[in-house]
Amino acid sequence: MAKFTSEEKLQAVKSYLNGMEGYKTVAKSIGVSSGVLHNWIKQYEFAGEAAFDKPYTTFSPQFKMDVLNYMVEQGTSIRKTAAIFNIPAPSTLFKWKTDFESGGLDALKPKKKGRPTMNKNSKKPTPAEGSVEALQEELERLRMENAYFKKVECLSSKQGKITKQDKAQVVYELRHEFPVKALLKLAEIPRSTYYYWVKNMGKPDPDAQLKKIIQSIYDEHEGRLGYRRIRDELRNRKLKINHKKVQRIMKELGLKCLVRMKKYRSYKGTVGKIASNILDRNFKADKPNEKWVTDITEFKLFGEKLYLSSILDLYNGEIITYTLGSRPTYSLVSTMLDQAFERLKGEENLLIHSDQGWHYQMKKYQLSLSERGITQSMSRKGNCYDNAVIESFFGIMKSEFLYLKEFESVEHFKKELEKYIDYYNHKRIKAKLKGMSPVQYRVHAQLAA
Repeated sequence: MAKFTSEEKLQAVKSYLNGMEGYKTVAKSIGVSSGVLHNWIKQYEFAGEAAFDKPYTTFSPQFKMDVLNYMVEQGTSIRKTAAIFNIPAPSTLFKWKTDFESGGLDALKPKKKGRPTMNKNSKKPTPAEGSVEALQEELERLRMENAYFKKVECLSSKQGKITKQDKAQVVYELRHEFPVKALLKLAEIPRSTYYYWVKNMGKPDPDAQLKKIIQSIYDEHEGRLGYRRIRDELRNRKLKINHKKVQRIMKELGLKCLVRMKKYRSYKGTVGKIASNILDRNFKADKPNEKWVTDITEFKLFGEKLYLSSILDLYNGEIITYTLGSRPTYSLVSTMLDQAFERLKGEENLLIHSDQGWHYQMKKYQLSLSERGITQSMSRKGNCYDNAVIESFFGIMKSEFLYLKEFESVEHFKKELEKYIDYYNHKRIKAKLKGMSPVQYRVHAQLAA
């Protein structure tokens, strides 16, 4: 609030007392609250024009006590009492009242300004080596270290990791037994960090509910989501949380996504016709069944190898179909192709892209495509980036499914793979699909069309 001179205050009071304008009008015209103006008027009523002539003064403890006694005996309000005794601000009187109630008459005495002077000779002398005092200090230090590390070890065994907050908690618990300064040096945390956590120790965690939601999302997706996709899932639940906050909370909870693995290579040289790279890394499709990509990957389970062949739609990343076999034979690809053709209505101008694997060079494969008017495209030799989308899917699937779960048998693996593909298509959200799953995105686009 702007400061006002004695003349400005007096003019505002007289404007009101003349009866031409009300409290709110006068207060609004000079830019103060009606409460402030009311206080000026009361001061004027009790002290006249001298009420606004206030040279700086220090009130004695006895004067403060007299004012408080008057207010209690007469039953006057803080505002009226301040006006009677010509105290500039009622808040000053309120502070006196609070100080007296908490600390008595001593609390009303003025405090010395500035830092207290330190006596240079007050530093405790270092005891001589081998003396009784030195041995006692060493014993006390060892006792402190033993107590501190015992508590730290207990915390780390429960949660696997010790944080700065945990260290601050241990220091707080031992503060009555050992000097805080020595404990902070032992814990290797700054003094400011310790007092920050102490200040917030009794307060409820403002992110407690959000942490439960993030943990439930992480568990529901079996640890497959990183902080960005968890952020997207929160937005789907109408919770707009910044991705940095989600990342911080996940770090606090010890949650992180898994690492991707490499894929199987099916290139065996030129055994048939090599198609041109028509796709040319243009992975954007404007509608379903416009661009498909396909490839094969390898699993090792129970001492055996399994091969997965799948087709992915570049429009929304949806897995169109897949086949699984113990050998990477051509039937693995042909069966998958027949299943995929069932999705077509005959009106599409479809392009299928693959690497130069021997399956896709076969005449049977190329004939199946040409009979249905499908354009074939192949990656350049030894260039994995030309078919990056399907390879990315295999990496995700291995890290989220193969290396995450335990399987009892090959049959159990097949059932779980079917569940994962269904999860991938219907529930696994993607940032590039506006936080929707592949099927949700396709259905949403069809409804909007």
